[in-house]
Amino acid sequence: MNYSDFEFLQFDHKPHGVLLITINRPQVMNATNARLHWELTKVWGVVNDDPRTNVAVITGAGDRAFSAGGDLDWVGGIIGNPKNVNGVLQEAADVVHNMLACEKVIISAINGVAVGAGLAVAMLADVSIIAENARITDGHVKLGVAAGDHAAIVWPILCGMAKAKYYLLTADFIDGKEAERIGLVSACVPADQLMTKAMEVADKLATGSQTAARMTKKALNGWMNVARPVFEHSLALEMLTFLGEDAVEGLAAAREKRTPVFPSARVAS
Repeated sequence: MNYSDFEFLQFDHKPHGVLLITINRPQVMNATNARLHWELTKVWGVVNDDPRTNVAVITGAGDRAFSAGGDLDWVGGIIGNPKNVNGVLQEAADVVHNMLACEKVIISAINGVAVGAGLAVAMLADVSIIAENARITDGHVKLGVAAGDHAAIVWPILCGMAKAKYYLLTADFIDGKEAERIGLVSACVPADQLMTKAMEVADKLATGSQTAARMTKKALNGWMNVARPVFEHSLALEMLTFLGEDAVEGLAAAREKRTPVFPSARVAS
């Protein structure tokens, strides 16, 4: 693939080998549809093979969202559909595997709400910088599915098991300051300084030794690779729960903007 092949990702080559990638569906807060989800699996191979790029910075279009989760119509096509579940399972795995395999340093500039596949990209970046007013959540359990895609492989490493379990089980939102406090992100800055800070870090890394940076990334990703079986298991469990009745209720509640009443939460009288 070439950069021109992408529909919902925009690319801007900056000086010093910095590539700015923008998730570009601002009319829906950069939410993930089938095409964008697929593009987020493919872009890292293109970046890796691009001789003009030393460091990639990814952010969301506009000032409201990095990526506000999955389109409900797209999610609805997954629930209860084994064929679509299988396809999403492969793509969700590819997002993680391909980001880890990309030799170039990846920086996320989290400018607003980050949920779902967008959150996976934000958290799996080698350096994550978040705006103070940005809010993130792994909202899987609110939909009635297991926290799969990326969380099991990286959250316990970043912020520890106690915090990871708390936020993945409750799906509570975390603002930028709290995300930095618990170690979930690299840095937190005021919103109007976000891109300046991200590009400063990118320039510093892009003008340094690329061999040293890439080998350091490769070595540190060994911790992620140790957790790969945990990730594969969590992803399989997530896809399994997409086939259950709780997911049907979770999607209905999201569409109706109400609290879900999950069948599995019922207790015997």
